[in-house]
Amino acid sequence: MVEIGKKLGEVLLDMGLIGEQDLYSALQEQKLTGDSLGKILVRMGTVSAESLSSALAEQFGMEVIKLSETEIPGEVLKKVPVAVARRQKIIPVKMEDNTLTLAMASPLEMLTLDNLQAMLDCEIQGAISTESEVDAAIQKYYGTEESTIDTIIDEMSHSALEFGSETADEEEEDTEDAAMVKLVTLIILEAFRSRASDIHIEPMEKRFRIRYRIDGVLNEVPGPPRRLRGPVTQRVKLMAGMNIAEKRVPQDGRIKIRLLGKDLDLRVSALPGLFGESVVMRILDKSSLLLGLDELGFMEDDRKLFESTIKTAHGIFLVTGPTGSGKTTTLYACLNKLNTPDKKLITVEEPVEYMLSGVNQSQVRNEIGLTFASILRSMLRQAPDIIMVGEIRDKETAEIAVRSALTGHLVFSTLHTNDAPSAITRLIDLGIKPFLVASSVQAIMAQRLIRLICKSCREEYEARGDELIAADIDPSQKGKVKLYKGKGCEKCGNSGYMGRAGIFEFMLVSHAIQEMAMEQVSTLQIREQARKEGMKTLREDGVRKALAGITTLAEILRVTQQDIS
Repeated sequence: MVEIGKKLGEVLLDMGLIGEQDLYSALQEQKLTGDSLGKILVRMGTVSAESLSSALAEQFGMEVIKLSETEIPGEVLKKVPVAVARRQKIIPVKMEDNTLTLAMASPLEMLTLDNLQAMLDCEIQGAISTESEVDAAIQKYYGTEESTIDTIIDEMSHSALEFGSETADEEEEDTEDAAMVKLVTLIILEAFRSRASDIHIEPMEKRFRIRYRIDGVLNEVPGPPRRLRGPVTQRVKLMAGMNIAEKRVPQDGRIKIRLLGKDLDLRVSALPGLFGESVVMRILDKSSLLLGLDELGFMEDDRKLFESTIKTAHGIFLVTGPTGSGKTTTLYACLNKLNTPDKKLITVEEPVEYMLSGVNQSQVRNEIGLTFASILRSMLRQAPDIIMVGEIRDKETAEIAVRSALTGHLVFSTLHTNDAPSAITRLIDLGIKPFLVASSVQAIMAQRLIRLICKSCREEYEARGDELIAADIDPSQKGKVKLYKGKGCEKCGNSGYMGRAGIFEFMLVSHAIQEMAMEQVSTLQIREQARKEGMKTLREDGVRKALAGITTLAEILRVTQQDIS
């Protein structure tokens, strides 16, 4: 086996990857946390995971292997037990002349190599790869094996996972097949670890597909064998309190789960399809809900305008955008800001996604006649100061919301329109008289969610001419404008993005716009007037954030393809 040469810090200094101050800061943190020096430097963003691998390879005299570009034969994979591979973060790569090459995230696992050498009766040679690549390779090659599921769950501490269900009977759970319980548990666990917001379980004609929505983008992960699609779906439905015998009609349910010390709610939807039921689980992480205005993603000038607007005594404040654009999170942020002991806040939602302390929340139940409109009518007799309506979707709900605003209430709600000016036309189309729209609506904000550049691997580059044109920047500025992108690292899963925030189109309903609403002019004319008054479009706000290094220009162009400048 190789002997350890220079210390890692010395190697990184010799390679010019860090400076003396960087090393000092990392060593000080190491004294406090006890983490490895390499992990600390990557976490600080001082070096990338790839650069760390190169330094470790130099330190220990090993080669660097790019696992994402390497195909591993099945007979080689069988050389190392799955439990060992996962526990030690190693994976066998190739076998040549009785020498097995193992890729590892940490070359300090020399004892592992020695033990394996004795167990396998062959020579062991270590190689370096990043931790994210080793994890991805293990998931790729071992993730679909049922034995892996058993191994992973068995290795979890009993305190790490605690399941509960609102309606499922404990006796029914006891009779569930243990393998299915473990498989579904693993699917949810991996989604949570990957920062996924949704889990899509989709039976296809020839395979069983599992996809996670991470930062708004669907990513396919290795799925279980196709023959397990029925049992997996049945297990999820049982946990969600659904009727497992009914497979012909859509069903909705909810799962309560304590996962790795956090309380989560999973909102579950089952939809019959050609090859079985498609199931989507929306992960609602109560502990990570962004309830502060600062976290929504406003630039400083917009944040001040937004904050002053929502403190209006009465009127309607509308948030617009497609499904999944973060409208509910924005409304919750508003309520959280205004939730003081001298104010009575009531919401009507379908469904209630998060429970807010100090807020009276009502949930729509259409099957018993508890509709948006019926709750709103009763709500007004409760003498609220602030009302939140989850969505204005019909004339009756819109009329009550308008009447509430005109009688001294502050009303927050959402509409499904692509931009802010369209909301006025939409309300009139629903049947609200133009003069009522003009006198009740105070402000409208359209929004979208964008992915943020990973801070650990962000790098600057010179904007190309075509990028300047796309961003509506004078091409003569080429060479002067800097943009940013994520190189891809272990922390962000090599995507270059980490987390999401909003881009906004904020329109105050001025006297001029009120007159235009009463005259029922076109959305385009309202838009032109709003821009004259200072409204920035979604794309313009996005370009500002791209120039500030918050996101990439490519992400803004992807999200605002329909934005009209």
